[in-house]
Amino acid sequence: MKPVIVVHGGSGACPDALCRASVDGVKAAARAGYAVLEKGASALDAVEAAVRSLEDNPAFDAGHGSVMNAAGDVELDAIIMDGSTLASGAVTSVRNIANPVTLARAVMEKTDHGILTDRGASLFAEKLGILTVPTEALVTEMERKEWERQKCYSNQVKEEFNTQWSNDTVGAVALDRHGNLACATSTGGIRHKMVGRVGGAPIIGSGAYADNQSGAVSCTGHGESLLKVTLARLILFHVEQGRGIPEAVEKSLQHMGERVRGGGGAIAVGPSGQWAANFTTVRMPWACVDGVALHYGIEPKEKNQEAP
Repeated sequence: MKPVIVVHGGSGACPDALCRASVDGVKAAARAGYAVLEKGASALDAVEAAVRSLEDNPAFDAGHGSVMNAAGDVELDAIIMDGSTLASGAVTSVRNIANPVTLARAVMEKTDHGILTDRGASLFAEKLGILTVPTEALVTEMERKEWERQKCYSNQVKEEFNTQWSNDTVGAVALDRHGNLACATSTGGIRHKMVGRVGGAPIIGSGAYADNQSGAVSCTGHGESLLKVTLARLILFHVEQGRGIPEAVEKSLQHMGERVRGGGGAIAVGPSGQWAANFTTVRMPWACVDGVALHYGIEPKEKNQEAP
């Protein structure tokens, strides 16, 4: 089986000033994940490596580029899932953790639970010896300025700002040479969210899902909309009904827009290696390495190609 990895850097409008860094970031993450697959490692290892790369990049709203909530704190969410066993692990509302996707994997592999949140997740991280970082290390100067600027506006204006300017989530899906699939999604959420708010990104079936029998999906967009239509699982439902991966992604995003007026995007890969990256927002940086080439884009219908 030829390995494939697809990554995204979040749907939204992506300011012009961040477009180059965002595209470079997803390309680097896709290459990092594919390097893991080339060594014969698992799809699970690859998606974790790719998402860690994105979490370490301040261009993205995850890990080191996260937005701040209403109290000026950073609360992070992440999920990872193994398509061979349907095992998953997630963390929500965690603070001071640079790579929540790795903590989510530890929840999957080292506990009997599927999700740990807030203080419980922090205690678990401490038990594992995962180093914490100060909030200041996870917030860029640009985010501080935007947070200060928006806190004076009404909720309606804040919602408009978030719709137009945020890249809200990162994620990866992969197929390894053994035919196993995996996915991972990580996010800092939305700016000025209520303390403790959790959107769709870290919820199994909404922000991510992987099953060797149908495919692996990572979603991005308005979190509450992802939850309402269980977007990741909806995409795989269409695959199970006989649709190809690209059509399943497109049809599901269209449904979310029509049914709950939610914008977003998704990446997916199937058991045969067929993959897709699509979105209904202004922009979404994405990249894929399939062994033949590195494919990437950020604008609608854009698809560039270069050597992997």
